[in-house]
Amino acid sequence: MRFCDNLQHLRTTHNMTQEQLAMRLGVSRQAVSKWESVHAYPEMDKLLMICTLFDCQLDDLVRGDLTHHHINKTMRTPQGEISQDITDYDKAMRAYAFRLSIGISIMLFGTALTILQLILSAALKNKLPNYTAVVLCAGTMVGTAFILSAVCIRNRFQKAHPFVEDFYTAKQRDEARAAMSHAVIIGFILVVTGVLTTIFLHHVTLLAWAVFLSLFAVSVFYVLDRYCLWRRMDIEKYNQKSFSLMTEQEINALDDIELQKVARKAKYKRNVCMIIMCLATVISLCLLFIPQFGAYRWFWLAWVVGGILCTATNLYIDIRREK
Repeated sequence: MRFCDNLQHLRTTHNMTQEQLAMRLGVSRQAVSKWESVHAYPEMDKLLMICTLFDCQLDDLVRGDLTHHHINKTMRTPQGEISQDITDYDKAMRAYAFRLSIGISIMLFGTALTILQLILSAALKNKLPNYTAVVLCAGTMVGTAFILSAVCIRNRFQKAHPFVEDFYTAKQRDEARAAMSHAVIIGFILVVTGVLTTIFLHHVTLLAWAVFLSLFAVSVFYVLDRYCLWRRMDIEKYNQKSFSLMTEQEINALDDIELQKVARKAKYKRNVCMIIMCLATVISLCLLFIPQFGAYRWFWLAWVVGGILCTATNLYIDIRREK
């Protein structure tokens, strides 16, 4: 039997779908399909992974007959059984959601504390040392550290597991969608409360802004965390994003021209968004730390505008590529 027949036989006898095998090997489902249809051949490292997975010899897999190969029962997938999260995808995405949300919130809280420090210093007629810059820098650095760790967690996991099998149930999706809806309502209430407080404390501008930023920080944490937890269930989008992390060599190694186009498009969109958000970060830091601009209160708007530009740019790229 040829390799394609052996692979299909091993997968079938273990009740394993192409998606499940692809997920374990870190390749796309299309790649497994091409292997089994003799349109492509896996690289040596994938062949060795297949041998380890099904407990067989490389020579038998490539040129032998594995019809009577002993089935590894520990790898057998019971029919009808719900897919399991064997890669700890959910744990990694929860950690990513929490760190990203808490990082942005800490930066907002840092600004609020800076304003409160200014109020306290003014109330005591500048008798206390001025720690404004220290508090602001500390909040920015701690928040940035959390955000960078969140990005590292996601990228490191995606590098190790570029393709994940969808294991979420309809009930879990409904619960995540409901939690997201509740978070939006609560976040809206917090923001409105902050705006009303600002109006009520209009005669004490700095205190009003400190209260507003504090409430806004809580709102951002709650809404962003629930949003990330809801979006984590879009496994298809996660798998597509894996293409954007491929190197040019890995893209050229893909045996499907259409997949190569998808990978290059995803990589291009990711690079454009990274440039936009880096520029937004530079602008935000300039607004925050350069007093001549007098716009430190609005430093966070640079990231909001950057996110909107990223979304608009991605839509433009999609429309242009379709034409």
